[in-house]
Amino acid sequence: MKKREFLKAGIGLGMSTFAYPTLSEVFDSIPALSPLELAKNEDFWKGIRKGYKLKPDYINLENGYYCISPEETINNFIEHIKDVNYQGSYYMRTVQWDNKAKVAEKVAAIIGATKEEVVITRNTTESLDTIIGGYPWKNGDEAVFAAQDYGAMKNMFYLQAERHGIKNVEVSIPNHPDSDEEIVEIYRNAITDKTKLLMVCHMINITGHILPIRKICDMAHERGVDVMVDGAHAFAQIQFNIADLDCDYYGCSLHKWLSTPLGAGMLYAKKSKIAQIWPLFAEGKIEADNIKKLNHTGTHPVHTDLAIINAIDYYDKLGSENKEERLRYIQRYWSDQLRAHPNIDLNTPREVHKSCAIANVGVKGMKPSDLSKTLLDEYNIWTVAIDGHGVHGCRITPNVYTTLEELDQFIGAMKKIAKK
Repeated sequence: MKKREFLKAGIGLGMSTFAYPTLSEVFDSIPALSPLELAKNEDFWKGIRKGYKLKPDYINLENGYYCISPEETINNFIEHIKDVNYQGSYYMRTVQWDNKAKVAEKVAAIIGATKEEVVITRNTTESLDTIIGGYPWKNGDEAVFAAQDYGAMKNMFYLQAERHGIKNVEVSIPNHPDSDEEIVEIYRNAITDKTKLLMVCHMINITGHILPIRKICDMAHERGVDVMVDGAHAFAQIQFNIADLDCDYYGCSLHKWLSTPLGAGMLYAKKSKIAQIWPLFAEGKIEADNIKKLNHTGTHPVHTDLAIINAIDYYDKLGSENKEERLRYIQRYWSDQLRAHPNIDLNTPREVHKSCAIANVGVKGMKPSDLSKTLLDEYNIWTVAIDGHGVHGCRITPNVYTTLEELDQFIGAMKKIAKK
């Protein structure tokens, strides 16, 4: 088999049939609707749910850690495992890198980046820690990030402080800011002439708060500061174009809202900003501005790379706008009904455009850990407790397979707990 033919065969592997409705069948079962209309069509989303194998023991409202893959993706993933195992080292020594590059190009297309600016990683932590650890720090340099940022990245900044003598400046983002300008000013006030790199969440993982990235980038760039965006939860949850953000670096986990199998991430680096980053793992002789120098990982589960293609196919067929509208609709469905309750705190902004699938809710006077335990033990609802950095509640993350009946059970449970 010729190499070109082999590559094509490798990418198209695993299109096996199974006893679940395909997306085409689900779409064919309803009339043509706009994304806003489709978001409220329960028959359609119940059809989508049939394509997932879900554990019946509890209602899963914790999709933030990672998202369960639809059976269509899982079945393809299993076939990729079988095929790579069947071919052995022949696959690894012939087309693994061609296939990975092809996957990276498809991921790049989702955000409007070029194939020279994106590589496939294992997760957000690997992506962003590659930038933090490889940044050309000098003693006395400063970095800025928020208390609400993810711990793994903050720890990497702390490590650079020990190693290179940099100073870390930590700010705090309010749950309910008066305006975008308030957020921008928080970061602006933390920047000095020694600041080199600013990290900011596209969507704060503990609250679902979508931050004004372009405004923050414009402000930071005026001060000569690079901006690295943590997009762990934004990619494939909300639509965006990387050029519109104008950030310098962007990292995310593809096993979150793109719903690939575990162990897939993405790193974007603006072409002009690649050369200054040192790789964490030594690569052979390669151009300084070639992003592949940041992607040397040794032998890894290449079948996961191939499954990203299947996850993208599913995402494209479902429709990015359809998905975003549905996720926002179901979040507002439950949060709007609880927001005005006197004993309940919503830790996510009220404005519709400032959140999507994720929101955070607490009961006044109740520890988040006690709330999550009560929801699971008494109501069979699975969530995660968040208790710190001004956020005290449970993160609630429904997904496209979540039904309104399940959310009604959650709403009822919260009202009963709050009444007590």
